[in-house]
Amino acid sequence: MFTPKGKFGWYELMTSDTNAAGKFYSDVVGWSTQEMPGADGPPYTTFNLGNVGIAGMLNIPGHTAWVGYIAVDDVDAHIEKIVEAGGKLWRPATDVPGMLRFAVMSDPQGAAIVVFTPNPKMPSPQRPAPPTPGTIGWHELYTTDVEGGFDFYNKLFGWTKVSDMDMGAMGIYRIFDEGEHKEMGDGGMMAKAPHIPVSCWNFYFHVDSINGAVKRVESGGGKVLNGPMQVPGGGWIINGQDPQGAMFSLVSNKE
Repeated sequence: MFTPKGKFGWYELMTSDTNAAGKFYSDVVGWSTQEMPGADGPPYTTFNLGNVGIAGMLNIPGHTAWVGYIAVDDVDAHIEKIVEAGGKLWRPATDVPGMLRFAVMSDPQGAAIVVFTPNPKMPSPQRPAPPTPGTIGWHELYTTDVEGGFDFYNKLFGWTKVSDMDMGAMGIYRIFDEGEHKEMGDGGMMAKAPHIPVSCWNFYFHVDSINGAVKRVESGGGKVLNGPMQVPGGGWIINGQDPQGAMFSLVSNKE
C-alpha cells in the first residue's frame, strides 16, 4: 500500500451488509473479495484485482458510504494541521500493527477523509494502472465551498489547480492534480447538489464498458442516478447508488 504522500492510496466502503455489497461490486466492477480476520475487532474484507488489494470494506450498521485514504508522512502532525485549518477529528490516530497508522477526519466543509501513514516494511505489490478495469480513475468532491475546499487540500496535501470548467447553473468544476502533473488531473471539485445531504467524496471505478456495467448495476439491485454520459476526454460515466445506499461512480473509455 505504498503511496506517495498527498495522494489517495486506499478506498473503503462502510456498509450495512458486507456480503451483499461484496457480491454487488464483484459483479459490477470485476473485483474479488477476501476476508481478513480481525485480531480484536470485526473482520475486514478487501476488494482485490487479481492478487492486489484495491479497496476495503467494513460492516457498520446504519452507515453506508465510501471514504478515501490520503497518505501523509506523519499522521499525528497532520491531525493538528487539519484541525487548525478547520477540519475535525472523528477517530484518533490508531495503529494497524505492521500495516499503517490512520485517523478518521473531515475537511472544513464536512467531507470525510482518512489520513494514513503506511508502514515502510509492509509489502506493496504493484497495482495495475488506470484505465485497467477495476482500478480507481477519478476522485470527485461535492462540497459547500469549492474555493475553500480547494484551499484546504492545496495547503494540507499540496494539490494544485489544473483548470476550471464553467458548468453554468451548476457552477465551476475545479480540476485538481495530486502532484504528478497529469494533463487531465486526478479529480474534480464542485458545489454539491441539493439532494446530497452533506459534503462528501465520490470515487470512479474503471469498467470494461459503461453500457455493460449499467446492466450489471441494475440487475444487481443498484440504481443509476445520472448517465450514461460522455465527458471531456471521450470517456463515459455514470453516477450510481449501491443496494445498501452508498454512492459510487463508474467510468469507461468504451460506451
